[in-house]
Amino acid sequence: MIAITRQLARISPDATIITRTHADLDLTNQAAVQAFFAEQQIDQVYLAAAKVGGIHANNEYPAQFIYENLMIQANIIHAAHQHGVQKLLFLGSSCIYPKLATQPMREDALLTGILEPTNEPYAIAKIAGIKLCESYSRQYGRDYRSVMPTNLYGENDNFHPENSHVIPALIRRFHEAKLANAPVVHAWGTGTPMREFLHVDDMAEASVFVMNLSTDTYQRETQPMLSHINVGTGIDCTIRELTETVASVIGYQGKIEWDTSKPDGTPRKRMDVSRLERLGWKAKVSLEDGLRQTYNWFLENQGNFRD
Repeated sequence: MIAITRQLARISPDATIITRTHADLDLTNQAAVQAFFAEQQIDQVYLAAAKVGGIHANNEYPAQFIYENLMIQANIIHAAHQHGVQKLLFLGSSCIYPKLATQPMREDALLTGILEPTNEPYAIAKIAGIKLCESYSRQYGRDYRSVMPTNLYGENDNFHPENSHVIPALIRRFHEAKLANAPVVHAWGTGTPMREFLHVDDMAEASVFVMNLSTDTYQRETQPMLSHINVGTGIDCTIRELTETVASVIGYQGKIEWDTSKPDGTPRKRMDVSRLERLGWKAKVSLEDGLRQTYNWFLENQGNFRD
């Protein structure tokens, strides 16, 4: 959300941007969300709030992942409608697509197959978010849109040693191994799955771009019941290649060993971003440049992390 706020401030310096942290507002509390919307004069909503995590967190806390995300989405979208907010953008995830979806994954692959078991509860919640937006748009004439970013990384990420996504987890692991002169770093799985990664600044720019598309332009590329738009680079790499690149960026000189007893997750998740490119937007930040920026931010802010 910080990246979206930064992007909005850059292109609309006169706009009033209203944000709340989890400490300020519990989005799973319907009454609190209703009170928030009643108190504020809101024209647009960017719904980026979510309970997120990597394979370990999704496996350990499936009930929390589905419950909290369903509640957050339902409370915000319904309250936005009740308080007259006409424009809303919901941010989902590439995990909405079937585990064995044809690559690259097009928007119309949604609901065509079985989901990846390790993150099915989270994916179901995100699919519900898309359908909430579509349903309020169809029934009430709202302009509620959805974008599905691929795997995100960048500044202000969660670098928790157990509950973070793959890139921040790798950055922290290799950084600590470098400081300790550890001869070996263990990585999860086989390293063969392929993943696509998008820097948060690109995600923010794409989100604001989609929100600001004219209604005619948005509807030309979408359908009332297939309205979401993929956001990504359209380029993927193996987890092994990613891990080696992170090690190189950080300057770790030791050995990488793969723990094949750990799950790999979905074999491949590459987004078809042709719809977004036809609309006029394309990612700009390369993976290596983005990793360097993220590591520099990590070095500058690691004193503020809490485990």
